[in-house]
Amino acid sequence: MTTWSVPGLPAKGRCLVMGVVNVTPDSFSDGGQWFDAATAVRHGLELVEQGADIVDVGGESTRPGAARVSLDEELARVEPVIRALSGEGVTVSVDTMRAEVAQAAVEAGAKLVNDVSGGLADPEMPRVVAASGVPYVVMHWRGHSHSMDSRAIYGDVVTEVREELSKRVASVLAEGVAESQIVLDPGIGFSKNSDHNWAVLAGIEQLAELGYPLLIGASRKRFLGRLLADPDGTPRPFGQSDDATIAVTALAAQAGAWCVRVHDVRPNADAVRVAAAVQRARS
Repeated sequence: MTTWSVPGLPAKGRCLVMGVVNVTPDSFSDGGQWFDAATAVRHGLELVEQGADIVDVGGESTRPGAARVSLDEELARVEPVIRALSGEGVTVSVDTMRAEVAQAAVEAGAKLVNDVSGGLADPEMPRVVAASGVPYVVMHWRGHSHSMDSRAIYGDVVTEVREELSKRVASVLAEGVAESQIVLDPGIGFSKNSDHNWAVLAGIEQLAELGYPLLIGASRKRFLGRLLADPDGTPRPFGQSDDATIAVTALAAQAGAWCVRVHDVRPNADAVRVAAAVQRARS
């Protein structure tokens, strides 16, 4: 297991835990719970108390089929939350595909830009990130939410994800982003069916061979609910797949992930510590 260190972000000698604050009315697992800014800030502080190393604030749902919100609406949702959490000393990331939102978020105190499109949705994003100097999550992405399920076609998903991420890295490096800024995310659930997601999780070590820290975001996603389906085939509800998420977290941490992005922080924070203890015992 490799222990990664990303400049400007916490270094704990173990896999980090990123807690999710969706400032949206329509996110797939908790849409609307933290839509009010004050409530979102309180939730972010609660996540830190529960063990989150980073709090990821997003103002646009990327669930399958979701419609995009306007730039002004996204800014209005995330900027006050990021500013308030940063003012409390929280390490905040912004989950956005828009360069203007990323810029405003960094100015408000965000320490990481988490771009699910890997710079494909907004060609200005790599240049904004390069100028800011903050770390940048480049995710594997094939299209917006309304069309991503139709793009889940692979021969060898791990090989193709690895190749496509490598191309995105080359592209953002050419735009001035430093190698030390780059974090990769294989995009669990994005343009991937359940079999693809399991294969990607099994291939974490191969993806890590690209030489960059890996962020894994599997929390409460559909493929977990389908694995845990009732005998009649009814998928487990999103909020009832947290135990499966914890299992994925432990396995991802053991395989060398830099960070996991989760909704239910406390048990996942326990899981990464268990994985670290096992690794130390093996050393």
